[in-house]
Amino acid sequence: MSIQTMDAGLLKQAFLAGARNLENNKDWINDLNVFPVPDGDTGTNMTLTILSAVKEVEKVGDVTMANLAKAISSGSLRGARGNSGVILSQLLRGFTREIREHEAITPAIGAAAFVRATETAYKAVIKPKEGTILTVARGMADKAKELADAGLPLDEMMEAVIAHGDEVLAQTPELLPVLKQAGVVDSGGQGLMQVMKGALAGVRGQMIVESKAPEAAVDAEAREHVLAHTEDLGEIKFGYCTEFIINLEKGNFDDDEAVRFREFLESLGDSIVMVADDDMVKVHVHTNDPGVVFTRALTYGSLSRMKIDNMREEHEEKLIRDASRIAAEQKKQLEEKTVAEKQAQKEKEEPRKPAGFISVSTGSGLARILKGLGVDELIEGGQTMNPSTADVIDAVGRVNADVVYVFPNNSNIILATEQAAGLVKDKQVIVIPSKSIPQGIAALISYSQMATPEENRQGMTEAMQNVKTGQVTYAVRDTMIDDREIHQGDIMGLGDHSALLAVGSTPGEAVMEMLAKLVDEESELISLYYGADISEEEADSLAEEITERFPDCEVELNCGGQPIYYYILSVE
Repeated sequence: MSIQTMDAGLLKQAFLAGARNLENNKDWINDLNVFPVPDGDTGTNMTLTILSAVKEVEKVGDVTMANLAKAISSGSLRGARGNSGVILSQLLRGFTREIREHEAITPAIGAAAFVRATETAYKAVIKPKEGTILTVARGMADKAKELADAGLPLDEMMEAVIAHGDEVLAQTPELLPVLKQAGVVDSGGQGLMQVMKGALAGVRGQMIVESKAPEAAVDAEAREHVLAHTEDLGEIKFGYCTEFIINLEKGNFDDDEAVRFREFLESLGDSIVMVADDDMVKVHVHTNDPGVVFTRALTYGSLSRMKIDNMREEHEEKLIRDASRIAAEQKKQLEEKTVAEKQAQKEKEEPRKPAGFISVSTGSGLARILKGLGVDELIEGGQTMNPSTADVIDAVGRVNADVVYVFPNNSNIILATEQAAGLVKDKQVIVIPSKSIPQGIAALISYSQMATPEENRQGMTEAMQNVKTGQVTYAVRDTMIDDREIHQGDIMGLGDHSALLAVGSTPGEAVMEMLAKLVDEESELISLYYGADISEEEADSLAEEITERFPDCEVELNCGGQPIYYYILSVE
């Protein structure tokens, strides 16, 4: 049956299905990233962004279009992580702004919402790049606009729009040479397509289940049955969770016998899961007589992977665990409330500072360095986990200053910090678009108490331009970058704008190859920050080698303690 319109209830169903489909495919989407670095990738960032909106949607009691639109928009905006997550949140923001005044979405309203979503997302990016999620979104919006008056039912229009989106996605390697060389389509665009395909399934009433391997799915279903019973605070009727596999003897377990065995199990218990193929049967049952079940099962063949759990004992243990967990949560909430109240009282008692500083960083050594330079709040994050817009907003709230400067120190965090700046109303938030820790440090050092906020913005941004940076990490898969073959486990040196500067067999070798390209006649200072996986002795030895190789430069060695990246370096 065709779907002509979408009311609020169906919109909720479609949105949740779209989110689940994205979550199911996040690892595959991560693998599409051009640079094979071990970071928090596109699929992860988009999933965390949309799950933040899911959390808000599930809180909605009165399911109206306006309430859902508000939940989807605010949840995704605050939860946005990484560039792809921010763009997804802007797409959702534009879409919900168009639909919030309507009781139901028709094909025409849906097309208008698509167009507004794309316009909103493009405006959020200072320099939109084609061949990305934006291109895919615009392609679908154009198709929706074309079909708005074609008389198609809503679900059929969505199907046609998605088909066109797949075509546009397939063309992204032609628009971005780096995609073509790596042999992948745009990962953000693929993430958007998974949301759309899940949403269409939701509109048509098709359930999007958690993606698991077949046997794991059976095990998961069995565990869910156990949980369902242990959640019940009443008496447990059948006390033993019994699982086993029957290794069938030929010809003794046909369809009729399978029905009889299931009826036998039903007479002795409940929560029955029975999956059979030609030579084995996997069984899960809650019963008070496991021995009787085993005896009957042995008539069909030998048994393996036999397991019996006493659910009454587990239930009692769970009650104790739950009580401890609730007490711990209440204690944590009380502590957080106390901290927030103390902070609020402190702000009342102390006048605001003219300026405060927030920096994104990871690693104890880098934290000490940044704190020593005057940073008020550190946000844990970087390549391994991009902080959300909400993380930045919360940090801004903790800084008692009229003007708060934020240093993202990663190109994939800049959009989230800028989005946060636009949502803060009681303070001026200035994002200094640093793409690395060394850039952030250079910007911090150039701050002047005598300058205006705008002059500091300009001065800090200019200071970053004098810093050339590099990071050394390892490849997590085989690929091709800048006509160079990369193999899993290779040590890579990445420079500004993610340029591949070196490929080596050791971190030190990669550092020396990078410096050979970064150091020139005007270079004066080389700063080296060694990570958690590098010993102090190893770093000292490399610093000595750098000093011998580049005698005209001063060499500074610091313990950064950062994960994933063996070395972070800068040349000034």
